[in-house]
Amino acid sequence: VQLVESGGGLVQPGGSLRLSCAASGIIDRWYVMGWFRQAPGKERLGVGSTDSDGSTTYADSVKGRFTISQDNAKNTLYLQMNSLKPEDTAMYSCAFRRRWIRGGSLEPTMYDYWGQGTQVTVSS
Repeated sequence: VQLVESGGGLVQPGGSLRLSCAASGIIDRWYVMGWFRQAPGKERLGVGSTDSDGSTTYADSVKGRFTISQDNAKNTLYLQMNSLKPEDTAMYSCAFRRRWIRGGSLEPTMYDYWGQGTQVTVSS
């Protein structure tokens, strides 16, 4: 499994970005994918996750602002981020887990494969 993120960049507070995670090598029918972020000097935290049926889970800090979706035809996972705040600044990574969990998981240790990440900076 290979995961490649894109879509990061510099955005002003209140702005929006959409991150993409292109996946290859996935043959599993039941799986979980997630988005995580890590700021310098801080631990990696779960942002949101989805299972292969489309059920989602979000961290409280992003509920109502971030939305996860997936395009199975394109094998791509998305993270739509709205109303961005300076505290959203971090390296964002996507991850894949072969075993299914309803709604996914925000725990990084539950995942088997990781992308390299894409930097998101929210600043005026």
